[in-house]
Amino acid sequence: MSDALWTSAEIETACAGLVSAPFTASGVSIDTRTIEPGDLFVALAGVRDGHEFVAQALAKGAAGALVSQNVAGPHVKVADVFAGLQALGRAARARPSNLKCAAVTGSVGKTSVTQAIAAGLMLAGQGHGSVKSYNNHIGVPLTLARMARDTRRAVFEIGMNHADEITPLSQMVRPDVAVITNVGPVHIENFPDGEPGVARAKAEIFDGMGPGGLAILNADNRWFSLLAEAAQARGVSVVRFGSQSGCEGRVLDMAPDATGQVIRAELYGRVLRFPIAQTGDHWGLNALAVLLANSALGVDEAMTLHALAGFAPLAGRGAEHRVTIDGGGFVVVDESFNANPVSMEAVINTLGARVVGGRRIVALTDMLELGPDSLAMHAGLASSLAKARIDKVFCAGPMMQALWDVLPADQRGGYAPDADKLAGKLNEAVRPGDVVLVKGSKGSKASRIVEALLSGGIR
Repeated sequence: MSDALWTSAEIETACAGLVSAPFTASGVSIDTRTIEPGDLFVALAGVRDGHEFVAQALAKGAAGALVSQNVAGPHVKVADVFAGLQALGRAARARPSNLKCAAVTGSVGKTSVTQAIAAGLMLAGQGHGSVKSYNNHIGVPLTLARMARDTRRAVFEIGMNHADEITPLSQMVRPDVAVITNVGPVHIENFPDGEPGVARAKAEIFDGMGPGGLAILNADNRWFSLLAEAAQARGVSVVRFGSQSGCEGRVLDMAPDATGQVIRAELYGRVLRFPIAQTGDHWGLNALAVLLANSALGVDEAMTLHALAGFAPLAGRGAEHRVTIDGGGFVVVDESFNANPVSMEAVINTLGARVVGGRRIVALTDMLELGPDSLAMHAGLASSLAKARIDKVFCAGPMMQALWDVLPADQRGGYAPDADKLAGKLNEAVRPGDVVLVKGSKGSKASRIVEALLSGGIR
């Protein structure tokens, strides 16, 4: 058996294609900007047709291309490139013997939990997992297609914006273990019945599982019973993580330390005490989900604990930066990747519990896809900001105007119609010792505020 990730003959068989000339590929790519020598270039149609970039991919060292048109150079021609990628993903899932797969979804925290699980799998050896947040109809089959033939354990993130999106992805991954971090008011504008519809859509993750699978569910979440019933209807067993007595994974208490915090927890009745390199209160539950998932995948507990101890916050999901200015410096907490009411409350509470030398400042941009109650949900953040003793609040966007209007005068830091205009106001306002939390939906450009703060230092 070849050590290559894919031979052209294997691609031809998997995708029902036709090989122009034999080749072997060591990776799979859909983007010529990041393609590596030896990759198979998959010419997907997007804003531009991927076939326009085949010559460029080959010039950069691609071993061959998956195409649906006649092109120069080594390739496998198929009827439909996207269907070919899906077929390659399914073939990759079927190749390894004794492969154990986990799939992770949820309204909040799925990328971080997926990556933390993957960190433990990599320590255990012959592991594979999603990169970044490759969790959609392209990202999941692409992640599968990149999986080595000798993989023993793998974890995949699966996301959705609408109903019926998770089912086909779960059926492709065929997980042995499914983790649902939580369900909250995310993408609810796409669900006529709101959160119940979101919960049912998340439960689609069980559609690719057979009897004997394991569902790892958040017992503190209001939709736990709905999810548990959906899992059990598939013959899937349920284990719980949460703060309640009786959970297989239970958080007892958490305390900050120099590099993050120390968690005391019960795991199947045993008391554990371990450090994690994260600061948010929600990471107690996240860590228990990771421990339960990796245990089910056969990863030694010590390896998972070691992985958690070194698993730093991801970019846009809690990564911290120190910015130097005249008189000292301030800290930027980058939570700019995405936002919804659940994740907003979690990070605001975390900032409120933090010991700071200066002020606690938040800069918030619009939360998107919240439906007709969006303005009320934005205004509703005021109570969390008050409880967390946030000193100054900066808001950007038409939805955040609703929050700005209900803030007390002494808590108002500044308002602007968009992130770029707010960034200038915030940059002028920060002082040495401040901790500045930036959060908002990706589409409302919260990351532009982070970029401005990081580039505006040393003044």
